[in-house]
Amino acid sequence: MRPRALLTGRIPSTVAARLDETCDVERHDDGPLSHEQLVAHVAGKDALVAMVTDRIDRAVIEAGGGLKVIANVGVGYNNIDVAAARERGVVVTNTPDVLTDATADLAWALILGITRRTGEGERMLRAGRWTGWGFEQLLGMELRGRQLGIVGYGRIGRAVAARAAGFGMRLAFAARPGSAGAGVEPAAEAMPLDRLLSTSDVVSLHVPLRDDTRHLIDQPALARMKRSAYLVNTSRGPVVDEAALVWALKNRLIAGAGLDVYEREPQVEAGLLALENVMLLPHLGSATIDTRTAMARLAVDNVIAVLSGRGPLTPVP
Repeated sequence: MRPRALLTGRIPSTVAARLDETCDVERHDDGPLSHEQLVAHVAGKDALVAMVTDRIDRAVIEAGGGLKVIANVGVGYNNIDVAAARERGVVVTNTPDVLTDATADLAWALILGITRRTGEGERMLRAGRWTGWGFEQLLGMELRGRQLGIVGYGRIGRAVAARAAGFGMRLAFAARPGSAGAGVEPAAEAMPLDRLLSTSDVVSLHVPLRDDTRHLIDQPALARMKRSAYLVNTSRGPVVDEAALVWALKNRLIAGAGLDVYEREPQVEAGLLALENVMLLPHLGSATIDTRTAMARLAVDNVIAVLSGRGPLTPVP
């Protein structure tokens, strides 16, 4: 009998066809499944191709008693109870590398957007409040000669750093000991997080979500930053304490922030929505046609490899 797979979201048809060649696939293209639906539909499946919005907890894993592989279409996997999966011998995979450049580009879109106040400008124009060119209208910050502080110097952090030379920025990075090896920009200066926060003009976050990175940027961290500095988060929402960020922005302890991820997605802290000095995007980091197709392809290739008796291509660490 052919293996059976549950696909929880829409992926490109050419990629889905590859899965069809190996499995009988149950598709759900019309929106996310509820947790109860996941528990119901995973029963009897050998493979689960999940979106990062799916909560794959112990209940889901135990309901899929015959699961061999959970392939997350995303580099993050904090939506999956990896320990519970390992207890039952279920392989968990993710999609690293393929979204590095798209996410790094998006981080720069936020850096440019907040430092040049483009979101504020567009809102002013669309609301009919623009009355013409003004000498002191929406003055922003130039990047040349400023310090870009990268927190988390992995693949995406290094890709963001590599783009900094084109803007004439100085580079600093804070990373766990031993985690920054190959790929370090020659001019990048390693420094403790506290010093990076207090000396950087733009701080860009690229850390995974772990116990030690949850609320890494809290009130004390924000208070250490320059009043003229900007914070960018394209990593994971809970890395930033959103209530503390609202406090810092309201009190002008920092100049602004650019966010693509949030603590309780899709909810956004109400205080952020009311502020002008923050640019908010709806989790677009990997949202290019090329990248999303590559992510889906890698997830499917992981499923095919495991179900064919080979090792996974990109197992979670």
